[in-house]
Amino acid sequence: MVNSLDNNPPHQVVIVGGGFGGLYAAKTLAKAAVNVTLIDKRNFHLFQPLLYQVATGALSPADISSPLRSVLSKSKNTKVLLGEVNNIDPQGQKVMVGDEAIPYDTLIVATGAKHSYFGKDNWEEFAPGLKTVEDAIEMRRRIFTAFEAAENEIDPEKRRAWLTFVIVGGGPTGVELAGAIAELANQTLKEDFRNIDTSEAQILLLEGLDRILPPFAPELSQEAEASLTRLGVVVQTKTLVTNIENDVVTLKQGDEVREIASKTVLWAAGVKASAMGKVLAERTDAECDRAGRIIVEPDLSIKGHSNIFVIGDLANFSHQNGKPLPGVAPVAKQQGEYVATLVQKRLAGNNLPAFSYVDHGSLAMIGHSSAVVDLGFMKLKGFFAWLFWLLIHIYFLIEFNNKLVVMIQWTWNYFTRNRGARLITGQESPPTHELAIATVITHQEIVNSR
Repeated sequence: MVNSLDNNPPHQVVIVGGGFGGLYAAKTLAKAAVNVTLIDKRNFHLFQPLLYQVATGALSPADISSPLRSVLSKSKNTKVLLGEVNNIDPQGQKVMVGDEAIPYDTLIVATGAKHSYFGKDNWEEFAPGLKTVEDAIEMRRRIFTAFEAAENEIDPEKRRAWLTFVIVGGGPTGVELAGAIAELANQTLKEDFRNIDTSEAQILLLEGLDRILPPFAPELSQEAEASLTRLGVVVQTKTLVTNIENDVVTLKQGDEVREIASKTVLWAAGVKASAMGKVLAERTDAECDRAGRIIVEPDLSIKGHSNIFVIGDLANFSHQNGKPLPGVAPVAKQQGEYVATLVQKRLAGNNLPAFSYVDHGSLAMIGHSSAVVDLGFMKLKGFFAWLFWLLIHIYFLIEFNNKLVVMIQWTWNYFTRNRGARLITGQESPPTHELAIATVITHQEIVNSR
């Protein structure tokens, strides 16, 4: 238990990671009698649940990002440090940012997760995942490049490969990506090209289990699949990807093995712990699971280190029902608030019961005016589920200007079926057969890039 004396220096809380867990821990400590240092290698908080909308041109990166210094500007006991923690010293109670040692009394680690290719890391080159702004921009580049390249391709087979989109993973991210790309092909881009019919694009959603959206109730999984099918998405369950190479995806369905030619493969299938998990395990002898997540105690601390907490996607918390909590924003948010409250209780000589996650439900957008929502006591689908999805995501955006901009963008997109942030960026350019490709840059994108 941490004790504090009035004549001692303020208790030093170091938070590593400015995602949902780290940010809500810092916000909960805003008026506490402690000094807080939030360290992140990015200067902004990213609202990851809407990254797929950046990847499909509905929103710009700045619409779902909030500068950490701005968010915490009124927290006078908090300072933000731009840097990457590369080591910790549990005995000396320090974290290392480059050559600089930052002392702590309490350490909260919330560095999240990254893509997992289940041992096939070479697939990342061919099938990008969706965890960062750079991932979303790269995914956006590949999606819109595919349509541009198909427009200029005269070989029918090559054109078909450009217009075949394969999404690996039938969780919420995969479902939302598949629905958004289908809307692009069937509605948004339909009148924009002259040599191709974009509605001929084939969108395949692959899931290894027997249904998409496995955490949802079976009837909602069925509704989601039916909605995707109406959009033109081909959903294939009980399907495993065995290889991705040379614009060919190899699939295994039971005993059948087949190949699909696709130049745009997107990964939404698995995650693994960030590199900080390995550092913590080595320095604290913490136990990890197969995904590299730290197995934490009921109060989210590391066994044998009561002043080091791991929260969010990096933590394996299995004390509630025997299964790890899902890597979603509400889990990280509640864990950040819990640990921050626990620190204050300990300083006052008290304690808290074990952490207990309150599951308010799961939700996934499928397409225009369609979503599924599982609240446990109530299940929604269709238009009302879509409205609920919109309201929840607006609510959880951090800053008011983000809420306002996203709400305006969504309203405009709803009535126009348009996605204005269709910007192709990156070092590589699509094959054009000596034809120039012009990309429209929206006013909002220009403003956001300044």
